[in-house]
Amino acid sequence: MSEEKNVSAAEKMLGDFAPRLLGYTDNVLFGDVWEGKELSRRERSLITVAALVAGEHSNQLKFHLNYAKEHGLTEAELVEVITHLAFYVGWPKAMTAIMIAKEAFGHENQGS
Repeated sequence: MSEEKNVSAAEKMLGDFAPRLLGYTDNVLFGDVWEGKELSRRERSLITVAALVAGEHSNQLKFHLNYAKEHGLTEAELVEVITHLAFYVGWPKAMTAIMIAKEAFGHENQGS
């Protein structure tokens, strides 16, 4: 009987290139931090999306928008979060984020 290993998204991206960073990502961030009981995964996703938009971390945003949907946030709620953030973090950051959301949610062919 063979044992299948559950491969994380980080491991798929990094392989054995950066084993310590992979370990921190899988074990500390998505293990310990995301499993904390003080906040729900939905709340953590909302906070993470807001932080990524504010910091203009575009490379991580698409993953976390979809991760937020897995944790119960709707596309409409996530669009509203980005719209709300436009007034606090800046219009260009919000516009960049909304275009990433549009692509992440499969709406890239809507509009011009």
